[in-house]
Amino acid sequence: MANDRISIDISLCDGWFPILNGGQEESLIYQNRMIIGHLEDDALEKNNTLAKASVFQNKIGGNKVKAANKEEFEKMNMFGTGIPNDGYAQYFDGKSFLNPLVDSNTSPLFLANVTFEPGCRNHWHIHHASKGGGQILICIAGEGWYQEEGKPAQSLTPGTVVVIPSETKHWHGAKKDSWFSHISVEVPGEDTSTEWLEAVDVDAYQAL
Repeated sequence: MANDRISIDISLCDGWFPILNGGQEESLIYQNRMIIGHLEDDALEKNNTLAKASVFQNKIGGNKVKAANKEEFEKMNMFGTGIPNDGYAQYFDGKSFLNPLVDSNTSPLFLANVTFEPGCRNHWHIHHASKGGGQILICIAGEGWYQEEGKPAQSLTPGTVVVIPSETKHWHGAKKDSWFSHISVEVPGEDTSTEWLEAVDVDAYQAL
């Protein structure tokens, strides 16, 4: 594997091992697929296309993953909704929730499950770093959107993995008719910071 790529194995349930392979120049999106073992490097397509493998069948509802009902969504949200994300409320339209999965004082990598109510999305933002940095999203339950500046929005469903390099302007959140959750992974780097920008245009979001 080339030195400018990263490889991370994460087990979310028995026998399900998504493989994340991310370059440093483009966000990569791997959507709603189960990967057993390892994918060869050339099987991964860049430029926001999909790396195809077997379809993962959600035990709750098969391929039906939209969740307008909170009680049903909670059954799918295996890592828990957590508490209101009040510390970042000013950067979200709608209500979001945060459930840290590790102790930031002891873990070298910070992971948290972020949950969005239907219609909730964060503002455009950039993860800055002089070296390394960026963010990885591992989608867990419900349906959402991810969009980079100048590119069409990409649909997010359970099993979708998004690798976001630093210095990439983007936003992500729930679809207007579904709850949504993803694990957010902060990629280590040097001189890291997040710059919060304008809200997503309401008409553009409603048109998705």
